[in-house]
Amino acid sequence: MVRLYVGVLGPTTLSVDGVEAHLAPLTVKLLLRLIAAEGEAVAASQIYRDVWEVPASGRVERGERNEVQKRVRELRLAIGQGDEGASSSVLRTEQVLAARYPQSAYRLVLGRDQLDYLEFTDLVNRAAHAAPATVVALLTKAMSLRRGLPLADATGQQFAGLLVRRLTGLHTLARKELIRAHAELGHPGVALPIAEDLAAELPDDAEVEQSLRSLREALRAQHPSDVLRREFPGLHVTLTVRRGDLFEQEDANLAIGFGDTFDTATDDDIVISRESVQGQLLDRVYGGDRERLDAELRRALRRVKPVCQESVKDKPKGKRIRYPLGTVVAVPLNGRRMFGFAHCRMGLDLVTRSSAEELRFSLERLWQSVKVHGMLKPLAIPLAGAGLARVPDLTREQLMIMIIDTFLRSCVDERYTTELRIVIRPSDLERIRVSDVARFVETLDADGREPHD
Repeated sequence: MVRLYVGVLGPTTLSVDGVEAHLAPLTVKLLLRLIAAEGEAVAASQIYRDVWEVPASGRVERGERNEVQKRVRELRLAIGQGDEGASSSVLRTEQVLAARYPQSAYRLVLGRDQLDYLEFTDLVNRAAHAAPATVVALLTKAMSLRRGLPLADATGQQFAGLLVRRLTGLHTLARKELIRAHAELGHPGVALPIAEDLAAELPDDAEVEQSLRSLREALRAQHPSDVLRREFPGLHVTLTVRRGDLFEQEDANLAIGFGDTFDTATDDDIVISRESVQGQLLDRVYGGDRERLDAELRRALRRVKPVCQESVKDKPKGKRIRYPLGTVVAVPLNGRRMFGFAHCRMGLDLVTRSSAEELRFSLERLWQSVKVHGMLKPLAIPLAGAGLARVPDLTREQLMIMIIDTFLRSCVDERYTTELRIVIRPSDLERIRVSDVARFVETLDADGREPHD
């Protein structure tokens, strides 16, 4: 048996035993005319009028009917049925009474597994009484069959109008049902682009407009604290900027910036300020137990070669062993990790300093460590370089863009986290134009690349 498959949900395709057959334009139209008849026989004279576009009142002579027969023969040869004629199970020749004399007529008989629109229709009909997850599976498969406008090679042809209208309506219905099913399953983000496309096509459809509004409200309700959120499907990661408390992100690993001495002392706010991220780490994660935090840091730094050790005279307070900028330690933290990364230098005057180049290098090293030790968990990070370890030549918006840019570039080769979450305290958010950052983010494609990359 020859394996035959015809596609009409877009430009016409004819596949025979997995190999695409090429037909002359008139033969394609003849094929579409027979498909539009939906299994009914069509007289040769009617085919000629429709395909060759002659007036309905015009007489069709024998020679013109012979033109139809030539195209039928070409189609039969293409589908591997030669001149079987009436004995063919797919393209049958019959006799019908036309005017005073009988004449040849042709009937195309294709099953659901041979014609894409029949398969599409069956999938949509089955979805009409299925549970939501099954609806998604069936309609997603149905949508994959559509490659463009139905019967695209017969656009404007009267014979195709009825079937085109029915398939267009069915496609609209299928998308509405797919939107509903995704929403019922709690996936408004998946349903949203489908609803947006449908709303653009049907601007006056109140039902679609209401669905679109509901989906947007559901998404905002899912992430009420997020001020920026962007999915990057090509990288399988989500970028989030969240208004909130870094230490309440209990589902995520934490990235904490340190000076090159990994100081932790908050006594009298001289070495480390209690208000800094490191100071909050000590109080809120380690309960003020500096000995335990220092022990964890020493353990993680054992394999890192120090740069130098300051003298007591030069640095009377705090730690004196310096480590290279870009050093990252991964400290266990109740089933997740705290990534401490050195991105600034602790001066002998106990003032931390950094530069744009040093911060970028340290972030790149941070992402490398998260790849190895991050366990595919989300990663929460503050706006590194914006606090007491200020990078003077970058604005807060530029700092955030640097974090985002280095992170997305690091994700190109492999997926190592599901989400980068930049967490900003509400009081700090007022000083950041996140809309400027959002404009940058929206210039990126699905792979996180800028157009010129």
